[in-house]
Amino acid sequence: MELRQLRYFLTVAEEGNVTRAAARLGMAQPPLSAQIRALERDLGAVLFHRTPRGVELTEAGLAFRAGVADIPAQLERAAFDTGRAARGETGALRVGFTGAAGIDPAVQDVIRAFRRTYPQVSLTLTEKNTEALVADLRAHVLDAAFVRATPDYEQEFRVTEVACSELVAVLPEDHPAAPADLIPLGALRDDPFILTPRAVGPALHDAVLAACRAAGFEARPGQTAPQMMSVVSLVAAGLGVSLVPAAMRHLNLRGCVYRDLLGGGPRVTLSLASQRLERSVIVRNFLALSAPTDRGGEPQSEA
Repeated sequence: MELRQLRYFLTVAEEGNVTRAAARLGMAQPPLSAQIRALERDLGAVLFHRTPRGVELTEAGLAFRAGVADIPAQLERAAFDTGRAARGETGALRVGFTGAAGIDPAVQDVIRAFRRTYPQVSLTLTEKNTEALVADLRAHVLDAAFVRATPDYEQEFRVTEVACSELVAVLPEDHPAAPADLIPLGALRDDPFILTPRAVGPALHDAVLAACRAAGFEARPGQTAPQMMSVVSLVAAGLGVSLVPAAMRHLNLRGCVYRDLLGGGPRVTLSLASQRLERSVIVRNFLALSAPTDRGGEPQSEA
């Protein structure tokens, strides 16, 4: 039994006339009649009675039509759904981000573009620190994650640059340097620096310490915080100062101010990390909507 025979059978049953069915199918009447007879032989049953006006279904034909009537539509839907899945238009995507990345406009733009372009994909977003996000990538718990990448991560993952911004100083609002629009980093040499532990965010941690050394001093260690938002909260509480990505200006907490650094702050990169041999079309679609600079090398072809 072939699919085309089912289509022929259903068309004849609907028209009640072999000649009209053949015209509708765009074929001659004799081959159509031959296909119906071949189907009847395969089934071991007569499907149509001849009538003066054409044909009508036998009891066996009625039973057969009831069983196969939905098959062409089901196959059409299956083909449609298969095509959508092949294009990455359906399925699921799991993306992680750090607290600072979550308020970065570049990240928001990528998420918004993906939701607009692929509305039928189930998108799950998870906020964690960099260390936890990388662990989830290794365990394939996440498909991609927005992180501050280190050279080690670039060796292990495909790393796509999403945004690059300067670090700015965040100070308690009553800090002596707060009234100035631009401050030299050296003005903070006597203040305790509130940082995330290096283990949970090595790229940003190292960038802050390097900037202080370049300004001629070693950062005084202060209270540590697990997330960038916690860093800003502790600064607002008057426990110290810090350097944070410029996007953190969007976090307007009472008690702290953001100030640009004289001569410009060090630049830090926000990247989207994913598996180097990524096979998922959904993930590749997500990567394509991020910035085109791929610091982890050219996309890998499928095996």
